[in-house]
Amino acid sequence: MMRIILFLATNLAVVLVASITLRLLGVEPYLNANGLNMNGLLIFCFVFGMAGSLISLFISKWMARKSTRTQVIDTPRNATEQWLVDTVAELAREAGIKTPEVGIFPAQQSNAFATGWNRNDALVAVSAGLLSRMRPEEIRAVLAHEIGHVANGDMVTLALIQGVLNTFVMFFARVVAQLVDGFLRRGDNGGLGFMGYFAVVIVAEIVFGLVASVIVAWFSRFREYRADSAGAKLAGSGAMINALARLKSETHMPDQMPDTLTAFAITTGRTRKIMERLLASHPPLDERIRALKESAYRQ
Repeated sequence: MMRIILFLATNLAVVLVASITLRLLGVEPYLNANGLNMNGLLIFCFVFGMAGSLISLFISKWMARKSTRTQVIDTPRNATEQWLVDTVAELAREAGIKTPEVGIFPAQQSNAFATGWNRNDALVAVSAGLLSRMRPEEIRAVLAHEIGHVANGDMVTLALIQGVLNTFVMFFARVVAQLVDGFLRRGDNGGLGFMGYFAVVIVAEIVFGLVASVIVAWFSRFREYRADSAGAKLAGSGAMINALARLKSETHMPDQMPDTLTAFAITTGRTRKIMERLLASHPPLDERIRALKESAYRQ
């Protein structure tokens, strides 16, 4: 539920900034002067929708380090850090990508994430809890899963999908507001007015934004299966299954991953309610384990 609230708040902020910018620049009155200028509106929404998504992508490593308090390992200080750096380098070499930065973040829950604006400029980080409780082969499997995300270009793909959906959310929200305004003008009551138009845009953006979030979440769950498959190829199916089973045993622990990074973490705990399930960035661990077992059996 907190993730949904945060989404709505973020979406509202985007609407406010976009609408105020349209007004201040005189774009919105121009687009509406002789009826809605569809081409102009679509271009503006595309620029605005993609810009936010791409900016987030380009600063993703910086945001990840700050929000999780990740300490990047520049020079290993002990045998564990040396093993971690060497393992990531080995897996990256096998996956055909440049070795990502490696870091550790102070969380007791076993977790890990990968982020970065391209496959050759990424960050892979693991929690202190994961390092302390998992066996080396299980940690290697988790790292292989994250390397799979990087090698598959998941961060870039997710950002592009989000940007395209942002475009259509903003576009159709304004189309709906224009249609409502036109319908009310038929009754000679002056239409929506500025505040009414603004309110309709906000409501429509929230509704369309929720639909878009379901689509993004579906893709996010799909790419988790792909990353699990990549992890199984790099580290072995048995190790990947054991790592997910260990994560499952810890689902009672509170998730300490910031909401901005849950899509890139290896697990986000349980999702019970239907709406939360639709907006979940990860499939249930049982389903991921089942998929790996079925894949190993077919082979």
